[in-house]
Amino acid sequence: MNAVILLIYNAVLNGTPLLFGTVGEVLTQKSGNMNLGVEGMMYMGGAVGLGAAFYYEKMAGAAASGPVAVILALIFAFLAGAVGALIYSFLTISLRANQNVTGLALAIFGTGAGQFIGEYMRTREGGYVAISNALKTAFQSSPFPKALQSVPVVGQLLFSYNIFVYIGFIIAIVMAVFFMRTRKGLNLRAVGESPATADAAGINITRYKYLATVIGGGISAIGGMVYIMTIAGCVWNHEGLAGEGWLAVALVIFCLWNPLNAIWGSTLFGALMILYMRLHLPIPDQLYKILPYIVTAIVLVVVSLRKKRENEPPASLGLAYFREDR
Repeated sequence: MNAVILLIYNAVLNGTPLLFGTVGEVLTQKSGNMNLGVEGMMYMGGAVGLGAAFYYEKMAGAAASGPVAVILALIFAFLAGAVGALIYSFLTISLRANQNVTGLALAIFGTGAGQFIGEYMRTREGGYVAISNALKTAFQSSPFPKALQSVPVVGQLLFSYNIFVYIGFIIAIVMAVFFMRTRKGLNLRAVGESPATADAAGINITRYKYLATVIGGGISAIGGMVYIMTIAGCVWNHEGLAGEGWLAVALVIFCLWNPLNAIWGSTLFGALMILYMRLHLPIPDQLYKILPYIVTAIVLVVVSLRKKRENEPPASLGLAYFREDR
């Protein structure tokens, strides 16, 4: 029983960066934009988020506050991803460039930019960039009191995670309510399904696409910061994020563009990512690491056989909108 609880606990922790990356990309794709640059935005968010916390502590010294460091890391990581997504939006929405090519270019650019920023900080500081143990506690400890965390089974499964787990859950739930229960959410879905129809109804296509893509990119970038500040131990590792963004893109398909599905889907992917550390079988670790992609492929086959419209991507996903063709 303890082994199962520990597996679930670590699956949630390892799945949280994926949850941010997936929810952000779901928001982007609901507008009809397929931004494949999630990997790059997560790299940028990881490097800039760590840098914000590190230099804040360096300036504040002993007066540095953990909650302030967390807030700064969140804000700067979001801004880094938003800037990358803004570049993508300008190219694909305003200039109508190919979305797939632009997304891949952003993945390469963002990865290089994130690695450059991280390595520049590391070189400038003389070896490594890491925050103190006092600030690490704010990033890695649960916001709930010890009394709740110590409750058998329930305490570890519900109240023992770092604050980013709960923020990720809240964002996913709020986004689901936004899509299904609000007028603006309905407008956004209309833009993704049929921009010509939405345009004829008076919906500002450009505004919705820009906002969804930029905000979605910022949320995805927070996932990179969460990975660096929790799983990577608040120390910059330029190879640590490799593959996280691509897994998030796969998870968008796996969860059928539903942010609520992303909650349990990210946990499942998190479990698959650490399975090789739990099952000591004579199988290469690389085979374990491709399990999320195999599961995604199986889900795609099952969904395609069912042919339900609610399980399909937005109809205009990946297509530029030419108003003059309406």
